[in-house]
Amino acid sequence: MSASLARHARAQLAEIAGQGRIRRRRVIDSGHGVAVTVDGVSAVNFCNNDYLGLAAHADVAEALAEAARRLGSGSAASQMVTGHNAEHAALETELAAWVGRERALVFSTGYAVNLGTIEALVGRGDHVIADARNHASLIDGARLSGASKHIYAHGDAEAAAARLAGAVDGHRLLVTDSIFSMDGDTAPLAALAGAAATHDGWLMVDDAHGLGVFGPGGAGRVAEAGLGADRVPILTATLGKAAGVAGAFVAGDHDVIELLLQRTRSLIFSTAMPPAVAAAARTGVAIARQDETRRRHLHALIARFRANLRAGDLPLAASDSPIQPVIVGAEDDALALSEALADRGFLVGAIRPPTVAPGTSRLRITLTAAHTVDQVDALCQALCAAWQACGIADTRVAS
Repeated sequence: MSASLARHARAQLAEIAGQGRIRRRRVIDSGHGVAVTVDGVSAVNFCNNDYLGLAAHADVAEALAEAARRLGSGSAASQMVTGHNAEHAALETELAAWVGRERALVFSTGYAVNLGTIEALVGRGDHVIADARNHASLIDGARLSGASKHIYAHGDAEAAAARLAGAVDGHRLLVTDSIFSMDGDTAPLAALAGAAATHDGWLMVDDAHGLGVFGPGGAGRVAEAGLGADRVPILTATLGKAAGVAGAFVAGDHDVIELLLQRTRSLIFSTAMPPAVAAAARTGVAIARQDETRRRHLHALIARFRANLRAGDLPLAASDSPIQPVIVGAEDDALALSEALADRGFLVGAIRPPTVAPGTSRLRITLTAAHTVDQVDALCQALCAAWQACGIADTRVAS
């Protein structure tokens, strides 16, 4: 190894360690559902995004296994060469129908779909208007596109409209998450759609955390708001959350998707998702569309969790989604709470800067349809006890 590279790596690691921000990966020696074995210890998992509990669903697993026996383990090429399988084509058709769009285009990851879509649609001389708390994939897509970037205050549709009005010449792409991954709150989608229409902007919404959870048939927050392709022409979402598998997609009108197929580098120059994964995703999507019982149970758990924390006088964020952050404030306090919960048998991640702003470190608790009422109640009891034991100051930010 180059001596200068080794010195650089050691210096950077020392800086990260000095800030107390070294991150370690946990080893899950089990399935990735509610009951997990993490670093050799059993725990109840409250920090995954498996919102409908499909990651360990027997039918989804069997669809993956059967397709792997029939089609093999890989696609062997880019979609534009020989990697596009009949399972991919069927999945795209079913996804488009689910979200009410003419076409969909499947990618291997949510990061790839957002990065590639933004870069394919805008460039130098254009403008990206973005929420201050957008996901990293949307931030990086804007950076790589070469377009001018205009950040508006989180969730502020009037500020977004002002940024759109001030972006002269070129195309204007307004980009937002539907549900924000660290806060769990929802963007003012209808107001943003109105702002985009007024200023001839293109609204792109990442509905990763809304798909499967909200809207008719679980079609997402965009569908719940009644926004079709005329109002939200670019819709992205992932298949690794409520659908329980992996991958992502972008959906829109035929010509928009055809343009993305022709120009999106993160798709053109990547090996396609394995066909077996697409087959499993089709099963996950079918269950997500049809199983209202899971959705109702999930929303009941969200309401119960919030009632329990309110009764325990713990801070609540303004979220009606499965993402229920508990704002702690100091990084050390967030880590201490996470460790105290682990000692009590609950796996809950501590989120710290730079993922969130300094002074807003938190526990990011996520609820799923696979959790039981007893598990949620037990988590709340453990959290209240740990909060008192750790002597956390009141950090209430919303009710």
